Amino acid sequence: MKRVITYGTFDLLHYGHISLLSRAKSLGDYLIVALSTDEFNLNNKNKSCYFDYDKRKQLVEAIRFVDLVIPETCWEQKKTDIQRYDIDTFVMGDDWQGEFDWLGTEGCEVVYLARTPEVSSSQIKKDLNSQQL
Repeated sequence: MKRVITYGTFDLLHYGHISLLSRAKSLGDYLIVALSTDEFNLNNKNKSCYFDYDKRKQLVEAIRFVDLVIPETCWEQKKTDIQRYDIDTFVMGDDWQGEFDWLGTEGCEVVYLARTPEVSSSQIKKDLNSQQL
């Protein structure tokens, strides 16, 4: 069985997220999503989420392409996750291009998938904020 892992916050779930997860799943048989915890987002990514971790986890688990959701609590866990879950392919959006190439030394393929250019959670938040004025 070929195992794939990807990481993200997946706040304000939209069709770009679904597309990324669908393409990630097409690279293997079993897709694991490491979902950033609220604490990790706030303390390490300097962002707060609209939906808390439990709600985001429930949304991501409902997506048919996703086989398992685990918490992402720190940047360093990627190496450990690859070993723990016997990962064959590590997937990220191409906005992270080159950042995780070093994980290839852990015995997995590193793939960067193109983002859906016309949609992002950050843009949705920005658009909603500007409409409230």
